[in-house]
Amino acid sequence: MSIKQELQQLKNRLNKSQVKLDAAKSRGDDVMVTKFTNDIEDLNKKISQLAHKQNFTINKERKALLDMPFSREITKQEQADMGKLKKSVRGLVVVHPLTKLGKELKLEVVTGFAPKQF
Repeated sequence: MSIKQELQQLKNRLNKSQVKLDAAKSRGDDVMVTKFTNDIEDLNKKISQLAHKQNFTINKERKALLDMPFSREITKQEQADMGKLKKSVRGLVVVHPLTKLGKELKLEVVTGFAPKQF
């Protein structure tokens, strides 16, 4: 399971636990209140750990791309035939500006990163 899916699953469980906690508080069930409070604390801890791991991997990818010696904008014509471009340029990594990595790099256009000029 990817980090993104796991994070979403944990957030869903957290939301359900919060709803159940509210219901237990309205009933005045102290045992269930403590149980759900502990569950919520555990889930928050796991969520923060996964979010940190996700940020770490994105930063690692960002640094690897910035270390590549060459980058340039990919034209619309090249975007139309991306398979041909990737086959002709060895080690090409294409980053779209709307992805997490693209936002982290503050890209405005689709950009290609490669070890050699293309």
